[in-house]
Amino acid sequence: MTRSRWSDLERPPLNATALRRAVVVPDGLWTELDVVEATGSTNLDLAARARQGAPEGVALIAEEQTAGRGRLDRRWSAPARSGLFFSVLLRPGEARGDRGPVPVHRWGWLPLLAGVATATALSRAAGIDTALKWPNDLLLTVDGEERKAGGILAERVGGGTSPADGSGGAVVVGIGVNVSLRAAELPVPTATSLALAGAQGTDRDPLLRAVLRSLADWYGAWRAADGDPAVSRLQQTYGAGCATLGRQVRAELPGGKELSGTAVAVDGDGRLVIAGPDGEEAVGAGDVVHLRPGTGQL
Repeated sequence: MTRSRWSDLERPPLNATALRRAVVVPDGLWTELDVVEATGSTNLDLAARARQGAPEGVALIAEEQTAGRGRLDRRWSAPARSGLFFSVLLRPGEARGDRGPVPVHRWGWLPLLAGVATATALSRAAGIDTALKWPNDLLLTVDGEERKAGGILAERVGGGTSPADGSGGAVVVGIGVNVSLRAAELPVPTATSLALAGAQGTDRDPLLRAVLRSLADWYGAWRAADGDPAVSRLQQTYGAGCATLGRQVRAELPGGKELSGTAVAVDGDGRLVIAGPDGEEAVGAGDVVHLRPGTGQL
């Protein structure tokens, strides 16, 4: 029996026409919005379109991802229409309006920017406190425990119309948020969803509109400040919403190295500063584990 898009009435399909009308507006960031029934990965699909010259501001949303990816090539899977699974195409290396390109060394702030935009939007639209785990996890508290409800994956893609130094390349930002997953559907015990955390609403249309508008606002402020995280207030806002800061952490770094200590700051390059036995060290990539005092575990 063929599954109908209306087979789960608690999870109605997104209204693509209404979403376009709401967010694709003159002089706005979003230039195109597509909703597909299913795909392997919205990031991979949008990256291919970026290489073909797709303009900044394309948003690709999937009702279901069959090969979604998180950081470190981890799989991200969820039932159809149970969450927000989408990617957006940004071109910070190209001039926009009267603004020049954003320096490449500041592009590392884009996944953190997406985290701030998503967390603040969901907090308002769903009436639920959303925190950030460095660098790009969305956390909700359920029964006194922090659990992951979403994640962000930003990938640089070649292909643009700007100079040969590569500054015209695109950045595809993928965002996944568990919205209506039930307890039995969670992929791991440390995961959760907006519904399980007591969100006031789980209608995906207003949630998606809120996130896209928030992304446009934060990205516009960041570009207007030439990517400066302090001038755009991105650095301060990320620090205020980051549950990692002030915690005992263990950073599992590339090459098998580990660093343990207290997370004390996010520096101007978006790196996590950890104060350990040998002083402070800034971590730009790795898997960070929040530790409970005296246990060494989450």
